[in-house]
Amino acid sequence: MEQDKLEQDKSTADGAELASPGLDRPFSLAAYDHVPDALLDVPAPELWRHLPGPTLFNLPGRQTGTLFLSVLLHGNEDTGWRAIQTVLKRARGRPLPRSILLFVGNVAAAKAGVRTRPGQHDYNRAWPGTADPRTPEAAVMRDVVAVAQRTALFASIDIHNNTGNNPHYACVNSCDDDHLQLARLFGRTVVYFEEPVGVQSAALARLCPAITVECGRPGIEAGVAHAVELIEAALALQHFPDHPIGEADIDLMRTFAIVKVPADATLSYDGSDADFRFRPDLDHLNFAELEAGVSFGTHAGRRLDVIAADDAATDYFDYSDGEIRLAQDAIPAMLTCDPNAVRLDCLGYLMHRIGRDGRRLAAMRR
Repeated sequence: MEQDKLEQDKSTADGAELASPGLDRPFSLAAYDHVPDALLDVPAPELWRHLPGPTLFNLPGRQTGTLFLSVLLHGNEDTGWRAIQTVLKRARGRPLPRSILLFVGNVAAAKAGVRTRPGQHDYNRAWPGTADPRTPEAAVMRDVVAVAQRTALFASIDIHNNTGNNPHYACVNSCDDDHLQLARLFGRTVVYFEEPVGVQSAALARLCPAITVECGRPGIEAGVAHAVELIEAALALQHFPDHPIGEADIDLMRTFAIVKVPADATLSYDGSDADFRFRPDLDHLNFAELEAGVSFGTHAGRRLDVIAADDAATDYFDYSDGEIRLAQDAIPAMLTCDPNAVRLDCLGYLMHRIGRDGRRLAAMRR
């Protein structure tokens, strides 16, 4: 799909639907050269009435260097869509500060209010670098990246929500200075990660400074406002600062393990009988500096699956006496008390602080 052949708006009036969605339409990338005003008031669950599926909007602006934005890679995470609606409403009637390449992702899942529909491949595990490049979703993401490769990109921002008690934070796949400068526009808390693969930020990081931002739970206005502030700051920025970002300017962490519940295991948070009985306040451990020995709950002879970022042979949990305890100091992130989120993704992540050189920093005892 060539960038200069982006499909024109199918409507005859600006307020009309962009396309007529149909169940028999092949799964592919739709593309348009503007966002009709009427779409700026459409909530994410109703986008299926206006968009045929995953859609790329190429919106012109004044400055050279295009800002790539992706929203709704997970259908129940609507903060990004609400934020771009706000940004475009504010800019209505005048040129954008810089061009935007906007990817609106899983419209079908948004209709159902779920992360992904049954049978779908996760839209944020399907980008180039994915472990399963043969899926229809992976083909669409390759089309998106092909357009991005032929565009002079300034930066990329992928906007998400999460299900647990987490602060707002940015994630990077590169610790090069421009990536960290972009992350710092969102806040001090920055997480470097290598797993999972097939994510948007890793694919776009090969083309420009790229971040993922986690804006807390969906439906909270503070998350939308923070995302709007970030988008508008990136649109207004002339260039990234020439000086390197200081160690004291960011709180940089690295994900060293992904924690999953085995697919055939049962779990609970209320003490009811299950293979894993997690503490009910598990998500309140997120971003706390925990010492070895802190309990996540109890188990009935089962062990959690842990995917290590560096393949190091080490113990992450101690399962003695029926307890699930950390076997080493760690900072958890995205621990969730939502069983559906556990099944579709993971229980959470384990991190430690690093310096700009990537080396682990000593824990800060409180």
